[in-house]
Amino acid sequence: MKGVKKQMKGRLEEIKIEAEKELKGASDEVSLQNVKAKFLGRKGVITEFLKRMPEVPEAERPDMGRLINEAKRFIEDFFDRRFEEIKEEKKNLVLLKERVDITLPGRGIRLGGEHPVTQVMEEIISIFERMGFDVAEGPEVELDYYNFEALNIPKDHPARDMQDTFYISDEVVLRTHTSPVQIRVMEKQKPPVKIIAPGKVYRCDSDVSHTPMFHQIEGLLVDEHITFGDLKGVLIEFARLTFGSNTGVRFRPSFFPFTEPSAEVDIECVICGGKGCRVCKNSGWLEILGCGMVDPEVFKSVGYDPERYTGFAFGMGIERITMLKFGINDIRLFFENDIRFLRQFT
Repeated sequence: MKGVKKQMKGRLEEIKIEAEKELKGASDEVSLQNVKAKFLGRKGVITEFLKRMPEVPEAERPDMGRLINEAKRFIEDFFDRRFEEIKEEKKNLVLLKERVDITLPGRGIRLGGEHPVTQVMEEIISIFERMGFDVAEGPEVELDYYNFEALNIPKDHPARDMQDTFYISDEVVLRTHTSPVQIRVMEKQKPPVKIIAPGKVYRCDSDVSHTPMFHQIEGLLVDEHITFGDLKGVLIEFARLTFGSNTGVRFRPSFFPFTEPSAEVDIECVICGGKGCRVCKNSGWLEILGCGMVDPEVFKSVGYDPERYTGFAFGMGIERITMLKFGINDIRLFFENDIRFLRQFT
């Protein structure tokens, strides 16, 4: 029986050596846990070894039990040390991978800038403010009355087909222009009135030159003895301040339900200088806005005396002006937020 104890004792030393070797060879936490289970698990080497205890003489079993417990503690202690080593190695690998070389020059943070549409909007507002116009604002969700009827566009008027409208209900729309602001101002203010109304407007349209949401600035001047000559003077000055002092400007007869007479304003093509090109369809001219003298029916709807007061109104799309100023051929670029496009305007 003494030979059995000696044999088991020798086997314990072999187990410790095997466990140490395999624990050292484990490269990650999973393989390390597998080695521990192999030696200390419920079906592990030490457990199987304990099953041989009945072979040891009864008097020597306490001593043999102590040796087995020492072997278990050896394996557990080695496992704990190796576990910490692997954790440290893993942490060092992460630190190495994420290491920052503080000797490298810093990467500067790019400064943002105003959107090109905002830049042009503010430039136009500034021009008209210097001419004495005040800025007025109104709701984007508007009553049909203000968007159409008060502007001499009754419900059966064919001009409604000119504007593809977003209807919220029969009487509520997303405004199709900022002209409703003019009506709201005239309802509250007696002449003289001299305002511009910048803001977002909405129409059911989308292609390379139209978007469902875009920006407009409309202007209104009402007083005694206002003439079409006053309108021409204001808009020619605006065009030349915006596109250059030598810019050619012309007025063409047109139709709008809320102005009479009405006109569209063209400038010499900014691409070809009036010689004719693909952009201007070889005409040498580009349309920039619509305008006219306020129709007396509009004055009647706000309680102004059309026999005493006259006035003019005009309206322009800011995206179109921006496209002409910067030579942009697709309006959708303004809304895609491509940083490469926007950086050109900072």
